[in-house]
Amino acid sequence: MADKDFPGWHGTTIIGVRKGDEVVVAGDGQVSMGQTVMKGTARKVRRLSPGGYDVVCGFAGSTADAFALLERLESKLEATPGQLQRACVELAKDWRTDKYLQKLEAMLIVTDGKELLIVTGAGDVLEPEYGVAAIGSGGNYALAAARALIDTDAAAEEIARKSLGIAAEICVYTNGNLTVERIGG
Repeated sequence: MADKDFPGWHGTTIIGVRKGDEVVVAGDGQVSMGQTVMKGTARKVRRLSPGGYDVVCGFAGSTADAFALLERLESKLEATPGQLQRACVELAKDWRTDKYLQKLEAMLIVTDGKELLIVTGAGDVLEPEYGVAAIGSGGNYALAAARALIDTDAAAEEIARKSLGIAAEICVYTNGNLTVERIGG
């Protein structure tokens, strides 16, 4: 089967919300191939602890590619303990320049409770505005919902859950099976 005939994999919506001293990364569990839901309970939000340093990472895109990136991120964090942004910049540089890594198709949301970052294969390390980051198939829907909720009295986790719920109602590649990890608060 030629690549142009292969139905695209779609999967997951990830959101990161920072409010006060709490940061939450949450993701849905759906992985689809074309018009078929292949799995509804995928876990694409993970806690990393390189050298006792607590980091939460959510990923959208190819799972195998994301795991390869998570391993590299973990080694960058071990080399630069307590410096999340520096580790992410080093990962993004490698991702952009290494011929093997350039083929990896995933995006990451990463936090250590102080910083909330989006890391892409284009070499970007972005600190989102308004304390909200979202990636994946329903990312724009979740982002819009969270931006609307961020100035309310709702806590970070409640905002993340409501935003993913709204995305799941709109995006056919997003479901309501959530994984939520929190740092701080």
